[in-house]
Amino acid sequence: MASTFCAGRRGRHQRRACRALLASPRLGARPEQRMAVQVLVLKERADGERRVAATPETVKKLVARGASVWIEPDAGRASSMDDAVYLQAGAQPAGADAVARADVLLCVQAPLTPTLLQCKPHTVVIGMLSPDADPARAQAFAARALIVFPLERLPRTTRAQSMDVLSSQAGMAGYKAVLLAAQLAPRFFPMLTTAAGTMRPCKVLVIGAGVAGLQAIATAKRLGAQVEGFDVRPETREQIASLGARFLDLGVSAAGEGGYARQLTDDERAEQQRRLAEHLKGVDVVVCTAAVPVRPAPKIVTAEMARGMRAGSVIVDLAAETGGNCAATRPGETYDLDGVMIAGPLNLASQGAVHASEMFARNVYAFAALLIKDGALPFDWDDELLAKTRWSAPAVATS
Repeated sequence: MASTFCAGRRGRHQRRACRALLASPRLGARPEQRMAVQVLVLKERADGERRVAATPETVKKLVARGASVWIEPDAGRASSMDDAVYLQAGAQPAGADAVARADVLLCVQAPLTPTLLQCKPHTVVIGMLSPDADPARAQAFAARALIVFPLERLPRTTRAQSMDVLSSQAGMAGYKAVLLAAQLAPRFFPMLTTAAGTMRPCKVLVIGAGVAGLQAIATAKRLGAQVEGFDVRPETREQIASLGARFLDLGVSAAGEGGYARQLTDDERAEQQRRLAEHLKGVDVVVCTAAVPVRPAPKIVTAEMARGMRAGSVIVDLAAETGGNCAATRPGETYDLDGVMIAGPLNLASQGAVHASEMFARNVYAFAALLIKDGALPFDWDDELLAKTRWSAPAVATS
């Protein structure tokens, strides 16, 4: 059609039109077709994991950024989101070869090693991946040359707050920890005045005043308990007091960098433990929440301290996954230690799967939006959030 048109009338306007038609993408040389980035939302396979890394809300946002989103069957079912709502949001059902074809994997916990080994090189993986906790997993990341973003490594900056999975999930965990403590405790949390007499309020001590600890304090207060909060960082005093709790001062300060506590000296630790042991004799419930990312949890409550608490007391240790704040904690178990119930729950945030997933998915989307632009992955390694969050395989020493 274009050649016939150009061979006809040769007026100035016709020649201009001819050149325009020949230069157009439809009739001239077509630019290379670029395929939209393929994002795969994985179904979690870790025992007890009920969360999902994307919700219909965030799927819509990813599609709006030009991504093609695939969802594994039943990925959101444990979070009360079935496949149909994802498809309505613009997702597509994932086929058997989806892992091998995907450009980006979204997950809560790290995929199983066989899944990682199916990935094509340079696939992006985003989630709470803990690559250094499992040598086989780290080896799989490295073997497939995957671009790995463990969100627990995000720098603690104002800009990163919308992506902070540790904070969003810690809030749910702190809430659930207090509910678990209330269930295990053989006492009412609030003070009750009844015809049978007055029941005094339960005395609750929350150790650690991070996001989980502050949520635990707030929840225990709502349940009517008499609440104290303890943290070695003195700046948390006002935060604890703002929730209506009393700050427990043991005379030790360990303010550190990045909002976390530093390691105590031997003398400081001995003084802290002496004072804490005496105080715990009058406490009914202890909720332990002190943790530092990618490091073992600090030991704060010794087994002797736990045994020294009165019969019927309860310790719920949120730090069980990284060793526990209580030396007597058994990860994943609840047991009786000389009349004191000690619970070491794992992955408590997953027990609030609906809201935990909604928060987690928004965090993941906020981070993915740094990567996915106009359906492509234009990595900007000058962005400190990308550069500092990315995991690299440790260098192998050579002799």
